Amino acid sequence: MSTHAAGTGQATVPRARTESGGASGSSLVTDKGTTSIDDGVVAKIAGLAAREVSGVHAMGGGTARALGSVRGLVGGERSVAQGVSVEVGERQAAVDLDLVAEYGTAIPDLAAAVRKNVIGAVERMCGLEVTEVNIRVDDVHLPDQDGDRDRDRNRDSSDGAGEPEPRVR
Repeated sequence: MSTHAAGTGQATVPRARTESGGASGSSLVTDKGTTSIDDGVVAKIAGLAAREVSGVHAMGGGTARALGSVRGLVGGERSVAQGVSVEVGERQAAVDLDLVAEYGTAIPDLAAAVRKNVIGAVERMCGLEVTEVNIRVDDVHLPDQDGDRDRDRNRDSSDGAGEPEPRVR
């Protein structure tokens, strides 16, 4: 089996899953050794795949989002795995997602699109069969929520004598 793209002379990266797929053939368990994938890796992939879907405003429950915002304000990075919980076995993975939907998005359609994207990404990149993707919609983001918060913050931080404090992101 060649790993070179036809006519380019460049090596290509083979797909993670074997052609036969399923439980009978897995590229993670071979006669030459096994490959294990940490839960955190699968969680990151699932989190990024979920965020790619239009209509997903944020990931995580209320407390997780609040802690992520505080972490962002003090210079820390927001976790791409926020709102994602995974269980990874030798050949299978199960994913639980907590997300916030944009107002006006049909939640059943959003869940189907997120589920499809997450399954595709995890199976393609990790070679694991995704047995389930459970989605919990914790909140709906309203279009004017961010604007109201900004106005309130600027009104509270300004004493009328000077410029309001700049917003930190």
